[in-house]
Amino acid sequence: MASSKTSIPSKLRIATFNVSMEALNYLPAEQNQNTKVTGDELALALKSNRQQIKNIAEIIQRVNPDIILLNEFDRSDNSHQSLKHFIKNYLNKSQNGNTAVNYPYFYQGPVNTGVPTKYDLNNDNKAGTLPNDAYGFGHFPGHFAMALLSKYPIDEEKIRTFQLFKWQDMPNALVPVDPETSKPWYSENAWNNFRLSSKSHWDIPVNINGNELHVLASHPTPPVFDGPEDRNGKRNFDELRFWIDYLTPSAASYIYDDNKQHGGLAQDQAFVILGDLNADAIDGNAIKSGIHRLTHHPRVIDPLPESEGGKYHRIDNPNAKNHTAFWGMRADYVLPAKAQMSVLDSGIFWPKVDEDEFRLIKNRAASSDHRLVWVDVELKSK
Repeated sequence: MASSKTSIPSKLRIATFNVSMEALNYLPAEQNQNTKVTGDELALALKSNRQQIKNIAEIIQRVNPDIILLNEFDRSDNSHQSLKHFIKNYLNKSQNGNTAVNYPYFYQGPVNTGVPTKYDLNNDNKAGTLPNDAYGFGHFPGHFAMALLSKYPIDEEKIRTFQLFKWQDMPNALVPVDPETSKPWYSENAWNNFRLSSKSHWDIPVNINGNELHVLASHPTPPVFDGPEDRNGKRNFDELRFWIDYLTPSAASYIYDDNKQHGGLAQDQAFVILGDLNADAIDGNAIKSGIHRLTHHPRVIDPLPESEGGKYHRIDNPNAKNHTAFWGMRADYVLPAKAQMSVLDSGIFWPKVDEDEFRLIKNRAASSDHRLVWVDVELKSK
């Protein structure tokens, strides 16, 4: 007699990868400060069959994740032509003899980067100018966007997005203050309308053979490129805190999505947090307690992925084996749900200099300044 239990895959590989496939990375070599960013740069680069993009595709093919979040993949239109082109003409085609990989399901929603405001957010006495006065730093709407690729169906009707959630609506938000004047950094009008997410926060349900897995995806702002007011550091902290509260039923009532539905993720729901979170509890410039609280949340497993290549990239730093960015910090995370998932294995794609695959990451121009991070998990039977 056939079992009545839902078929659960013995292993599910989930990954995140900041691919740096964004406009500034594809400007002409003769670029200067007057170069206009149009938003067409990625589309043109994809059509030119660039080796850098082929290397990114090869890395993904070698790791072969079932679900992968791409950070810094520009979204220039609602038809997702660049993402479709990347899947069809790079991932679906063998790169350097590796088995092609297909992702029949994807999601790439709108983000706050490059969405203009009418405010002077960087206090340079010029209001509404891009990229600094956008809701998230960017030269056009969709700059530095995100995309989720999946071998399993995405339940698009149940996706929750939090692009429009206002920072001021987070209780006890870290309001940036100018230390020279002791006044809030942002004007009253700007603060009343400022969005928390520098890109967006997404809750994307994926159907794993009848089991629902919530992919919690985001890409908080880098906690740098500001001043003593630490406006980016505080925003990064609160963007991370959003997920902490979202996973804590007693703290999530203030959260509302873009359809005005309130609340967080139920205690019995399986999830995985994905993204370039731009924070490290040991290295870097983030408010370190933010990422520490997230990785130590009672509902979260932190697999602490390692790589030999990263370890020898910074031999003077004992934490280098966990780094995911070439400049020396752990920025990219795959954090599964402790109650609903078991971690089988994890890793960071960072080959050593004496390995053939090192050509794929030898410098930023080879692929990206970030490394692909993957975790193998098993969904527990209910």
